[in-house]
Amino acid sequence: MGQQFNQISTKLTQFIQAQKIFFVATATADSRVNLSPKGMDSLRVLSPNRVIWLNVTGSGNETACHVQENPRMTIMFTAFEGAPMILRLYGQARVIHQHDSEWHELFGLFPAIPGARQIFDLQVDLVQTSCGMAVPFFDYVEEREQLKDWANKQGEEGIKSYWQKKNQHSIDGKPTHILHDSE
Repeated sequence: MGQQFNQISTKLTQFIQAQKIFFVATATADSRVNLSPKGMDSLRVLSPNRVIWLNVTGSGNETACHVQENPRMTIMFTAFEGAPMILRLYGQARVIHQHDSEWHELFGLFPAIPGARQIFDLQVDLVQTSCGMAVPFFDYVEEREQLKDWANKQGEEGIKSYWQKKNQHSIDGKPTHILHDSE
């Protein structure tokens, strides 16, 4: 059954690396809770208490808004094959935008994914496992290519234009700071 740890073990790191999907949850004190599925080989365990993940352009930008106001973040993984398990990483996150000094160093840890817009850096303070026995089996078929195709078609300027129109504010009207003040 469930267990709690103060860091990510080697065994749990291997479990994380084998997952094709993870879920991210954030909220401010007065916003809607945002829960998003993520994929695309976009997460790296850098140490037993540090995880980063690459966020790509989407219809909203809730996570960036939330983390800048309230840095709490939960990342959840679940086994859809093999032995059942749910793994949650709790901690304090920060958003790294393309105009931030750390962007290039951290972005180099990921494959080039078109439409990349932010990196989230999570300092993990609690790791929790639970049984996952009610989670059904699912078979992984392949990655979807539609988002990559869309981003390639937009090009860099088209992506920035999209950010300007669709990613500047959360659904609650809070700023995301995706574009540098000079953009």
